Amino acid sequence: MSGAKPLPPIDDDTRAWWDGLHRGVLLLQHCRACGHVQVYQRAMCGRCLGGDLEHREATGEGTIYSFSTVYRPPSAEFKDDVPYTVVLVELSEGPRMLSTLVDMAPDAVRIGQRVQIVYDRVTEAITLPRFRPLASGASTP
Repeated sequence: MSGAKPLPPIDDDTRAWWDGLHRGVLLLQHCRACGHVQVYQRAMCGRCLGGDLEHREATGEGTIYSFSTVYRPPSAEFKDDVPYTVVLVELSEGPRMLSTLVDMAPDAVRIGQRVQIVYDRVTEAITLPRFRPLASGASTP
């Protein structure tokens, strides 16, 4: 059996993000000063560098902007996972988010395909956001 996979750290800047994922909610940061929306938690706005940020719930839907399928594991911990597809998803709210795709064969993935988030609880503390194809007719307006 392989060793444990590396996991991201939880700190004060990222705690709300991880808590949201744990509850099955994707939270995006919105800057109150300039309106910029960003994914992945930071202490300041990536556009204006302001610190007046709030969290808002996202739809969890988006479009595959780019993807790459991994056939060779980056380390021994991932050998049982290959092949897997890494996707850059343009969320309905605007920002792009890097994740992995589940429930789809690598040769069926297409740029422009609609996807929705799924929540993968990998430990008691960490729930990872992943994406799967959006069920037909399930899109929100």
